[in-house]
Amino acid sequence: MLAAPGASLHCSRGAGRGSAAREAEAVAIMRFSNKTCIVTGGGSGIGRATCLQMAAEGGRIVVADLRQAAAQATVDQITAAGGQAIAVETDVGNSAQVQAAIAKAVAAYGSLDVIVNDAAMMTFAPIVDIAEADFFHVITTNLGSVFFFAKYGAPHMPPGSAIVNISSVHAHATTTNVVPYAASKGAIEAFTRGFSLEMEARKIRVNSVAPGAVDTPMLWDNPNVKSGVEKVEGAIGKPEDLAEAICFIASDDARFVNGTTLVVDGGRLDIL
Repeated sequence: MLAAPGASLHCSRGAGRGSAAREAEAVAIMRFSNKTCIVTGGGSGIGRATCLQMAAEGGRIVVADLRQAAAQATVDQITAAGGQAIAVETDVGNSAQVQAAIAKAVAAYGSLDVIVNDAAMMTFAPIVDIAEADFFHVITTNLGSVFFFAKYGAPHMPPGSAIVNISSVHAHATTTNVVPYAASKGAIEAFTRGFSLEMEARKIRVNSVAPGAVDTPMLWDNPNVKSGVEKVEGAIGKPEDLAEAICFIASDDARFVNGTTLVVDGGRLDIL
């Protein structure tokens, strides 16, 4: 969690311990110090929570979102707490805009160390009824964005960098009327496995995180959930729960984790 305005971003734990121990622990949790982190979909939900967590741990954050006002609201929270962040209005399904976002990140902070591909969209119609344009809009936004940020972001990333692609439990078990979304998330996990092999020589890790039900507008605005077609059973996570997992995978703590998917669903897949 970010500190109050004007306060230090370092976290203080173990008040009764010696100053050296406290200082060592504070430094240990600054996992993104001097790292530039692009987070797509950073204007709300999991993306915003990830931006705030990475900023609290010393990251220089590039909040990429389709909605400039939402991205700026995240930036305002970060800078009010003494962190560094910029907002970049970005349609992640548009190659030129993705390239522009990457260029702004490098121009602002001189490096690119972490990419979190969180932005996504859903449609809610059977395959036989969905318009072709709507189907491919989902695929381009969800999967195409991962391709664009990989293709144009990786050349700027030094050894030790990390890419985290946000998948979904829908890649493993899904429901009716969300097939384009489920297909895109399954493809993201396959992309992650293959691209991680291509990045091994450059020592850039590529992983996925697959959330379950999370308390965000995407969950509660889902017509399938509203109608009861999709049952939300079991635990419902908070955006901060996912941010913790994403930050772990993106940090050097996960240096031996590569080419895999971390399912963070509170056990939901076990009951689907």
